[in-house]
Amino acid sequence: MSKNTGRNSAIQAITSYRAEAAPLNFAETRPTEIFGCNVFNDRVMRERLPRDVYKSLHKTIAFGERMDPSIANTVAAVMKDWAIEKGATHFTHIFYPLTGQTAEKHDSFLTPDGNGGVIAEFSGSMLIRGEPDASSFPSGGLRSTFEARGYTAWDVTSPAYIMENPNGTFLCIPTMFLSWTGVALDKKTPLLRSNQAVNRQAQRVLEIFGISTGLPVVSYAGLEQEYFFIDHNFNFARPDIQIAGRSLFGARPAKGQEFSDQYFGVIPQRVLSCMMEVERDLYKLGVPVKTRHNEAAPSQYEIAPLYEPSNLAVDHNHIIMATLRNVAKHYGLKCLLHEKPFCGVNGSGKHVNYSLGNSELGSLFDPGETPHANAVFLVFCAAMIRAVHKFGGLLRASVASAANDHRLGAHEAPPAIMSIFLGDQLTEVLEAFRAGRAEEADTGKSGRTMNVGVDTLPPLPTDPGDRNRTSPIAFTGNRFEFRAVGSGQSAAGSITALNVMMADSLGYAANWLQKEIDGGKDRNAAVESFISHVIEEHSAVIFNGDGYSEIWHKEARRRGLPDLRTTPEALPVLTRPDVIELYESQGVLSREELRARQEIYAEQYCKTVRTEANLVIRIAKTIIFPAAMRYQGELATTAAQMRAIDKNYRTVALDEVSESLNALQENTAALEKAVALAGDAGEGLPAAGIYCDKVLPLMEETRKHADHLETIVADDLWALPNYQEILFGK
Repeated sequence: MSKNTGRNSAIQAITSYRAEAAPLNFAETRPTEIFGCNVFNDRVMRERLPRDVYKSLHKTIAFGERMDPSIANTVAAVMKDWAIEKGATHFTHIFYPLTGQTAEKHDSFLTPDGNGGVIAEFSGSMLIRGEPDASSFPSGGLRSTFEARGYTAWDVTSPAYIMENPNGTFLCIPTMFLSWTGVALDKKTPLLRSNQAVNRQAQRVLEIFGISTGLPVVSYAGLEQEYFFIDHNFNFARPDIQIAGRSLFGARPAKGQEFSDQYFGVIPQRVLSCMMEVERDLYKLGVPVKTRHNEAAPSQYEIAPLYEPSNLAVDHNHIIMATLRNVAKHYGLKCLLHEKPFCGVNGSGKHVNYSLGNSELGSLFDPGETPHANAVFLVFCAAMIRAVHKFGGLLRASVASAANDHRLGAHEAPPAIMSIFLGDQLTEVLEAFRAGRAEEADTGKSGRTMNVGVDTLPPLPTDPGDRNRTSPIAFTGNRFEFRAVGSGQSAAGSITALNVMMADSLGYAANWLQKEIDGGKDRNAAVESFISHVIEEHSAVIFNGDGYSEIWHKEARRRGLPDLRTTPEALPVLTRPDVIELYESQGVLSREELRARQEIYAEQYCKTVRTEANLVIRIAKTIIFPAAMRYQGELATTAAQMRAIDKNYRTVALDEVSESLNALQENTAALEKAVALAGDAGEGLPAAGIYCDKVLPLMEETRKHADHLETIVADDLWALPNYQEILFGK
């Protein structure tokens, strides 16, 4: 009989698992019929609002005009009636504080009428502004703890929606989160400001080309979300996974992902059932989910929606993450959104497919059939190249976290060096401009086809360039894919950085082109001049090769590209003078707001590593030590019995266990001292450096000895579920 009851109980629960959730009936609730049914969208507003109110609100949403405050009461009354018809009793202002998570405070529609009954109330002022207690949210020194007032302000560009719960529904209103003094305390406010900035500068460039559009130029994002599903029993049997979201111990199993049999394989039935319920819930909320599939690592999966305006895409991604976590429980699963939950297999990211444009213009990163002749595309592409070269460190800082540091640079994620992959055709086009041979820029590759060698299939058209999965920023046909965002992170910070960088470069482009034209050049000559200049000055950031190779790291250093491998190295970029000037000049974040974010992120890094280090110490002392010592005792007893028969008897196993156990104890003691030392340094950037340089290496060294013990201690004594059980237990 195994002594390991906790681990055995988890395994037994999996083998006897029966689905609790009722099967979904898609014949009765077709996705086409329920899509957006819980969203206060344009169709609902057009049907329910008075015509003049609808027109006014639509102008604000579609054209970015300032909202008329006189319509707020009417909109609120109609929204309340719609929500109550759907069973809502409460409303909440949804916001994204600097914790990176979703926050909400629920208030009831119901108010006593003074006669023993209640009435439902929801005024325009309640819709436009809320007042959650802001004292417990991180502010980075922007306000004192005793100054509790904070405001949520309605983001009219993102539709309100109904969130369902088994015991009722409630109305969710997307909002910004600001301090009493108007300082941004959230992720959404800078994103909305950056969208305004990039629109201003993009319109200047388009005006030079004689292109007018009645719609604002907005940033678009398609956010691919990777995640793990494991049985929830393993979550409860692993304190590290339960608290830290990742395994701090665990020897590699005999089989990992090296066979590539998980990637795009048949989705396990329980997981697929969960995915289908997730998708149905997301359909109701108007989230245009398109793709689901197995990812590369065992028990890793991906969900991806279609392109949307970036503000809405970020809101929908927060909904996706919450829905994955909640629905997983219906199927006895735990959704892990940590960037690196298991050592030795792929971690999880959130790829941001980024572009600029609107419904009239399409994507301004679309090269068309002949990119050499598409001057607007080339200017916008050159602006992106300049932006990444000048502010690559900022992009790295936008994804900095203790969790993402474990993933960046591994063989499932791009390196920390920010470079751009363009593909052969586009690179040749731009190089031709630099060489003054713009007329030769057409490489003739745009219409290439691929013969697949199967008689029943016609030749297949190919894209002008292959994909590069090792590049952090890759051009993929009509957009740039930024692949460094972590799975559990909000994409708002990175998209804000991309918008601000692009606004700066587009403003630079507009100034350059206008100056050249005012100097007597025609527009084509001005465009050639600008592109040649950008490629001459900023082509160091273009790299089409293997981003994992050591050769590239040496070459990147030669080119002067920053290699900020850790969060403590990356965060100082946020308060670099050129970055402060960038954000302030575009009206997105002030010096104080940037400094506060740097302080908050450093504090979060320290707290994350400290929590994990304390978990390592506790698990080592209370779970791994006892198991190894019991086995050591059994081996010692056996050895004593054998020496009674043969005095020269010696057991190699006992020596090996004793050696690893001693090393584990020594490293655990050293880790305790390092954590205490780091704690004395506070929670700022200096302390983050200590946690990175002193604490993390000792955590890894402690883990090395514990993982070795897992491979030699008797299995019936080992208390922690192992990787084989967690990753392959479906």
